[in-house]
Amino acid sequence: MSGFLSFPIRRFCPARVEQEQTGGGGEYSWEEATLLNEIDQYPSNTTNPPLLLNSEEEEFVNSFFNMDYYGDKDNHKFLEEHKAFDHFHGELIENFSTMIEGDNELENMISTCFEDLRDVDSEMLQLPAREDDDDETHINISSIHGGVDQGLQLVHLLLACAEAVGCRDTQLADLMLTQIWPSISPCGDSLQRVSYCFAMGLKSRLSLLQNLNSNGTILFTANGFTDSVSNMVTREEKMEAFQLLHKTTPYIVFGFMAANDAITQASQGKDSLHIIDLGTQHTLQWPSLIRSLASRADGPPKSVRITAILENPCSLDLQSSIKGLIAEAGALGIPLEFHIMTESVVTPCLLTKEKLNINLGEGEALFVNSIMHLHKYVKESRGSLKAILQAIKKLGPTLVTVVEQDSNHNGPFFLGRFLESLHYYSAIFDSLECSLPRNSQQRMKMEIVHFAEEIRNIIACEGSDRVERHERADQWRRQLGRAGFQGVGLKCMSQARMMLSMYGCDGYTLASDKGCLLLGWKARPIMLASAWQLHN
Repeated sequence: MSGFLSFPIRRFCPARVEQEQTGGGGEYSWEEATLLNEIDQYPSNTTNPPLLLNSEEEEFVNSFFNMDYYGDKDNHKFLEEHKAFDHFHGELIENFSTMIEGDNELENMISTCFEDLRDVDSEMLQLPAREDDDDETHINISSIHGGVDQGLQLVHLLLACAEAVGCRDTQLADLMLTQIWPSISPCGDSLQRVSYCFAMGLKSRLSLLQNLNSNGTILFTANGFTDSVSNMVTREEKMEAFQLLHKTTPYIVFGFMAANDAITQASQGKDSLHIIDLGTQHTLQWPSLIRSLASRADGPPKSVRITAILENPCSLDLQSSIKGLIAEAGALGIPLEFHIMTESVVTPCLLTKEKLNINLGEGEALFVNSIMHLHKYVKESRGSLKAILQAIKKLGPTLVTVVEQDSNHNGPFFLGRFLESLHYYSAIFDSLECSLPRNSQQRMKMEIVHFAEEIRNIIACEGSDRVERHERADQWRRQLGRAGFQGVGLKCMSQARMMLSMYGCDGYTLASDKGCLLLGWKARPIMLASAWQLHN
């Protein structure tokens, strides 16, 4: 029998469940509570094996590596799947810890399935098999039945490891990871690749747990929670991966197109435009906007000014791109100014008319643009985002454009975030599998540098270090509404469909939800684009 069968899987702590249901906070700080609420008490003599997934859970897991399950492109089905997942997601968290007791047949079936999986992937990765391996257990990984069993087993192990990490059982989590490593690879199929990224994230969180005092409180390093891994990827590597993502997939282009179309529509009749761009590190969005403004029915604007707020000093490549953009705008008859403000931490005090040099006169329009950046202001509590949104409101913008990852990665409970993010990034990796060949170096850079870093931040980090706090469209609608904004319906569905047709892949889905435009992969929402104006 495989060794992992003797590892107990924890039941969720009653105190934690009660806290989540009641919203109680306790006496700990946010950072301490987020980790401490994952602690569980369980009998040390538990020997029950991990559970087999029930039919609903199996359907949930099947969606990770059988994305054809979501092949219906109907907008209504897209939105129903989008909303139903939240409900099922909560049920899955509750049901996952149910044990199977005394069923030797099930134990043997799990054991055989895992041995098959380890043998196959050891052969694929050219790793040495254990001495007690039986060559007869090797199976063809391309077989449908074997592939489903292996996929179920791999996701099952990941969830079990995540629960052990959530319970701060580092020994059990380490043992689980040793079972996972032979079955994953950054060069395998989409499930193996996304599992590799999540296993690396779990490994990073285990390193975090080593920084706990004996009394259970958190030890901070000089650079926060993740001092040992915070500088694993360079700024240049991140930008290269982002540019590849922009070039080879529609996810970034979709956001740029929707935001630019909303700005162009709202700028009709305006002679001057001032755009405040939050968190930009490139100029990829602006060439298409300049061309759209140049072809306005009422003629191009007399001036366009972009104020970019950067977290890092302006690089030489960015400076060169800005010069090229100014030259292109000039050739189209649009005088363009591009100003840069470098602030490592954006606060409401920075977002003032005085600091941003905003002096709007007649015929001038102010725009605030955020492409996958506003979620970084959520931080430990929604109060931080509220203050930022109220500061933006005081600027009196004509329009605010918001493009975000459409997923709930901001929950306070680790296992919930793990499940949601595993489902989300599995869809993205499946889309990359259909778009790029298995041996594509471009795909590997996007996955390992860009997406793996996001996954690591969601899983391994807490407190102010956790910046990838993505929210669903409904949550953004509530937060912006409370801050005094109302949605402006986007009118670029036909352009978005035309854009998607250029990628030669029929798995992408589009839907409109209360004025927001949603881009998904086989009905799993991936990106949302929206525009907002001050409430009347």
